[in-house]
Amino acid sequence: MRIGLLTEGGYPYLSGDAGLWCDRLVRGLAQHEFDIYALSRSEQQEDEGWIALPPQVSRVRTAPLWTAEEDGVVYGRHARRRFAECYGDLARTLCAGGPGESSTESSPAEADRFGNALYGLAELAREDGGLVGALRSEAAVSALERACRAPGAPRTAHEARVPDLLAVAAHLERVLRPLSLDWYEHDGLGSVDLCHAASGGVAALPGLLARHFFGVPLLLTEYGVQLRSHYLAAGAETPPAVRSLLAAFHGRLAAEIYRRSDRITPGNAHARRWQERCGADRTKLRTVYPGMDAGPFAEVGESPERTAPDTLVWVGRVEPTKDLVSLLHAFAEIREMRRAEQGSPRTRLRIVGAPAGAEGAAYLTHCQVLAAQLFPDEAAGPHAVGDNPVSFEEVGGPDAPTVADAHASGAVTVLSSVVEGFPIPLVEAMLCGRATVSTDVGAVVEVVGGTGLVVPPRNPHALAEACVALLRDPERRERLGAAARARALELFTVEQNVAAFHGIYLEIVSRSPVRRVVLDETGDPQPFGVPAEARVPGRWTDPATHLAARGGPGWAAGPPVRATLPLPATEAVR
Repeated sequence: MRIGLLTEGGYPYLSGDAGLWCDRLVRGLAQHEFDIYALSRSEQQEDEGWIALPPQVSRVRTAPLWTAEEDGVVYGRHARRRFAECYGDLARTLCAGGPGESSTESSPAEADRFGNALYGLAELAREDGGLVGALRSEAAVSALERACRAPGAPRTAHEARVPDLLAVAAHLERVLRPLSLDWYEHDGLGSVDLCHAASGGVAALPGLLARHFFGVPLLLTEYGVQLRSHYLAAGAETPPAVRSLLAAFHGRLAAEIYRRSDRITPGNAHARRWQERCGADRTKLRTVYPGMDAGPFAEVGESPERTAPDTLVWVGRVEPTKDLVSLLHAFAEIREMRRAEQGSPRTRLRIVGAPAGAEGAAYLTHCQVLAAQLFPDEAAGPHAVGDNPVSFEEVGGPDAPTVADAHASGAVTVLSSVVEGFPIPLVEAMLCGRATVSTDVGAVVEVVGGTGLVVPPRNPHALAEACVALLRDPERRERLGAAARARALELFTVEQNVAAFHGIYLEIVSRSPVRRVVLDETGDPQPFGVPAEARVPGRWTDPATHLAARGGPGWAAGPPVRATLPLPATEAVR
């Protein structure tokens, strides 16, 4: 079958979220054909280029989200009226609902109104040209203002000032840019058997439109819930009116995507709960854990003797949500506990990871200063050089050339986050056969199961006690590490991930009605172009079924030729 893989800021670019997962999925499903529809996030990302693509990728189409030039489209009076109606309805849905009612708890009528407005704008862009100029126009800002000032609008919307309205209008223009793309034709997304959105939000918009225009089924995968990410990204410096209106928009969009998706695959139970809370139908949900390549961790996992018995390891991206400050304070308690037991504590802490952006770099500097204050260099004697028990390193250095080597260097791997989605460093440690101590955030408990210790977040004392309990008991560490490796190999490998999606693809396509007859190079129908129900007399075999020839003979461009006249229904039954 032909899969339209929809991404935003990821695959096939060298840098981006979920890029590695998408590449493993495409390479693991070599029996299928993939068309990639990618939205880029920055000019730098586009300049970095693409990763090497496998032969099953037949086409890549890209579009920037970070910029949109004026398209020069000038609407006539009728088109302007249509835009005003659709955009006005969209704006009114953002201000609908009483106090305390979330945008994902609105009535079905409001959900339909939002969807109709969204698809109305897409139809306008397809028929009369792009929406860039219209979405940036004064008419768009005026529609937002009328919606905010209307009776029954929330108080925060009533208080929106002109700068707030301009900020909301600019954000909506960026998010709605996919509506103006030329992807929605019979030789574009109309030619795929299935759209697979690698994330929610903007990435899934082309899938919504392909479903609206051509009836293409949509599969949504969310390893990190986009709506949750939007809520977390809205900082305190954002005006309340802007936060309220944008939260309403993203809530409505998430609910529409969940409503129209044929299947939704959260990456863990934590994401699944978010999706259900935001309106996803429980019957559509199927948890599929992210797949990781276990190969690089096999040698470490099978060689427990490489463990340093008095070393704790933290691996990941350095940023404030990882709460390394609590980890450093916990390590200070660990040193005091071990000092009481050993006289001279030998316990060390290795923090292995690169900072994430400018904020991460500033946080790393703060943590290094704190470590220097908490642990002044210790020396064995008056003539020896002091040594700080906390080291800050990056993967690729002499002591940690690979992630597996970083995990191998410690007896216990620690995760101290206060916010976490799917904890990849935790799975890496489990594949390495290491015992773990983690904070109870995100999907940590679901991933660890009973193979590690879990403590409350922002609790250095609990974190310290759990680490010391494992440092004292090497036999317990070995048992937990072996159980963790077995669990990771069973649930979190590439093989189980690819097999799960292969089955979901077949399930969705087998339940989808025939939309067209797809011919191969010899002119014969391809299997998934004509599913089994096409053999049964009825509406599936309607002569109006669209014909799409992929490299077939010239005569295949017309409607199918019938050798005989169709039999009456009564004779066909016999």
